[in-house]
Amino acid sequence: MTTSTILLLILVMVFLLARFFTLKMYALKPNKHDDTPEKLGIGFEEVRFPTENNKILYGWWIPAEKDAKHAPTLILVHGWSRNLGRMLRYIQHLQPLNYNLLAFDARHHGSSDKDDHASMYKFGIDVKAATQYALSRDIDTEKIGVVGLSIGGAGSTYAAAIEPAIKAVVTIGAPAHPVDVMQHEFKKYHIPAFFRWLILKQIEMKIGVKYEHFAPVNNIARAEASFLVIHGENDEVVLPLQGEKLSGAARPGQCDYWLIPDRGHSNCHHEAGFWERVDHFLQTQFNKGIGRS
Repeated sequence: MTTSTILLLILVMVFLLARFFTLKMYALKPNKHDDTPEKLGIGFEEVRFPTENNKILYGWWIPAEKDAKHAPTLILVHGWSRNLGRMLRYIQHLQPLNYNLLAFDARHHGSSDKDDHASMYKFGIDVKAATQYALSRDIDTEKIGVVGLSIGGAGSTYAAAIEPAIKAVVTIGAPAHPVDVMQHEFKKYHIPAFFRWLILKQIEMKIGVKYEHFAPVNNIARAEASFLVIHGENDEVVLPLQGEKLSGAARPGQCDYWLIPDRGHSNCHHEAGFWERVDHFLQTQFNKGIGRS
């Protein structure tokens, strides 16, 4: 066997190994919710609405307790490998504050349609689809916000850049750039640099859109919305530097950054004053130039 043949076989093996890792990263098994808002004594309507590629998203529509037509509307977005059940704690605290709420499963998650693979980009497109659905309801179209967790927050940032109806965004533990988060994971497993590059390229090809196009750090300043970027100081999944990077890319006055000491990736909402601060931020944005409803 010639040297060139051996080299070719090695390259093929490296490519196939990278392909295997790529597929493993996208190997999500949709988990459906176990509970509904009914468990909290909150009424809701099961809804389904379209997104790109003729796929259908599943969600819960929860009207505000008072004057739903004029109340603000919040779209609640779960994170990677989760489902809308993850947002029950948010529903429990936000619904009594008189918001209309729309929680939904992103593609390839929960009860929504599969669509070959999941990605941050698809999260963003699905948030836009959820916004369009909310606009079809009898609501105040000038008071629409999004609350997104992790990848859901990253997708919400991209959605705000392409959907001007979104006026306010709260992200919790959101990445600033997808490559940063994946590189952080790769390093945990001591994956060589060239192999990391090859995997990242394969993932980008699978998504079909350049990372730079939908990376939150490149989109926050493009959005008309205001942002509250929340991050746990002890977050080891999405490092706090990501929150700093995301908030730092915003226009002057567009973004508030809240770094919460002693909190990690999934428990920021346990912080004292969390719900009050989120509510104050949202109400401030929704009532700019308008009288409070």
